[in-house]
This record gives sequence, structure tokens and C-alpha cells, in this order.
Amino acid sequence: MKLAIFDIGGTTVKTGYFVNDCLIDQSSFTTPKSFADLIKKMHQLIDDQEITGIAISAPGAVDTKLGKINGISAVPYIHHRPIFKELVQEFQLPVAIENDANCAGICEVKIGAGKDYQNVAFIVIGTGIGGAVFIDKKLYKGSHLFGGEFGLIKTAAGPTLSLRATIVKAAAAYEKQTGASQVNGEKLFALSEQDDQLAQKLITQIYDDLANALYDIQVAFDFDALIIGGGVSAHPGFSAELAKRLQDQLTEQSVAEIMPVVKSCQYHNDANLYGAAYNFIVVNGRE
Repeated sequence: MKLAIFDIGGTTVKTGYFVNDCLIDQSSFTTPKSFADLIKKMHQLIDDQEITGIAISAPGAVDTKLGKINGISAVPYIHHRPIFKELVQEFQLPVAIENDANCAGICEVKIGAGKDYQNVAFIVIGTGIGGAVFIDKKLYKGSHLFGGEFGLIKTAAGPTLSLRATIVKAAAAYEKQTGASQVNGEKLFALSEQDDQLAQKLITQIYDDLANALYDIQVAFDFDALIIGGGVSAHPGFSAELAKRLQDQLTEQSVAEIMPVVKSCQYHNDANLYGAAYNFIVVNGRE
């Protein structure tokens, strides 16, 4: 079996082939401006190859029953059209599409940091916050395809997690309040470690908001593990600090025994591609 894999992002489409449980020949191209141009780029990677099927990771709420991608994203032309049918007709191959956060979660639960656990929440912290829910190792998408939309959880201050609890937003807030430039997450953590009070305040706010949300998620679902993804998950000690704060909150409410494992993801930038492939295998009964 050889699958052509595409991870569609707002600026870049990552690609590769999945053969014998491995990603090979990974590459990328700038996200095309139209659906027709996307098809042309896909042909370049599929034609003249012995491809078994096409697996896609994409933004939006993927409705596999209707064969459409609902919602909105930075790639508007993939939404609200019969994209499954169009791709099958175009390439004469089976096609599987799943939401990008769900794909990353599928990867981590199948072969990554969550592989040893049955019930897992995968929380992606990037420009915004998203995620995926797995019950008995199966993806749970919810009645309205909103399962795992953790970024919509409201913080105590009012705004949602996506608007308030990301390192990207914190770095932007630091720049706005100080007039500094080129402050990214890594620089903000460095400033905090140098006793910059504003940086410390902004990072503490992130930890507080996320820990509060993880508490709500855990007492609602009682997961075995909470897997933290997104660029900030690679920062040393980030997941450990969240775990400590969650443990404190659970202990305060006398439910310390439901403390889950909290750890960073394993596959990072490759997770969407691997997850798209494993989603294809499940959807098409190849396991």
C-alpha cells in the first residue's frame, strides 16, 4: 500500500507518501489560491505513482457522511463543496479526509505519546487552540462535529482560550505594551527567565488559563492522559508545569486520584501527515 498524503494549511501544503508505516519523500508547496490549482499540484505528486489512495489533513469540521468540510479557514475553497466526491472522481482513487487537529491526535494515540492510553484528550496550542477527544482509542467528534474544540472554552476573564491563552497572543501583547519587536514565544520565555515582570505575568496567565481548562476537561471526562501539542509543547518544562498546576487543583478538590498523565506530543510537525494516513487505513478497513 502506498498512500499520497496532503496536510493542507493556510500558507503551506505538506506532502509525503506513506509506505510500510513510514512517511517517505516528504515535501511541501505554497497553498494554491484556488481549488483547480490545488488539484494540479496534487496531480504532480499522484500521477505516475502506484498510489493506493489519498489521505488528507485539512482545517474545518469534516463531515464524512455528507462528504463536505464545514466551517471556515484560511483555505476557503475547500469548504462547503462535495470535496470527497470531486477528489474521487478526479483521481479515481479512494479518499479520506479528516480535520487537522484530529489527524494529529490520531497519530499521537496510534504511535505517539498517547499510544499506551485508552481515553485521551489531545490539546493543540498554536496560534489558536484546538484538539481531539479519544474514547477507548476511538476519535469522538461529537453530535455537531465540535468534539475537541477546546479553544472555545471561556476563561475566568471572559475571552476564550484561543483568544487569551496562547504564547502567540502573549508575545503580541508584550510587543504592544512595550513597543518591542520580533518577540516570539521562545523570546518571551527567555525574558521571563531573566526576571522580566511583564513576560512573567503573561506566561503565568497562560499557565493559569490552561490549567483551569484542563481541570474542567479532566473532571468532565476523566481521561487517562492529556497530550499537549503545538509549538509551545516543545518548550522544556511546559507540560510539567501544566501537570503540577492541574495536580494542585485536583488535590484542592479532594479528587487527586483522577490525575491523568500530562505530557508533550511526540511527532510534532509530522503528526498531521501520519494521522491522515492512519485515518485512511481505519476508514477504508485496511487494519
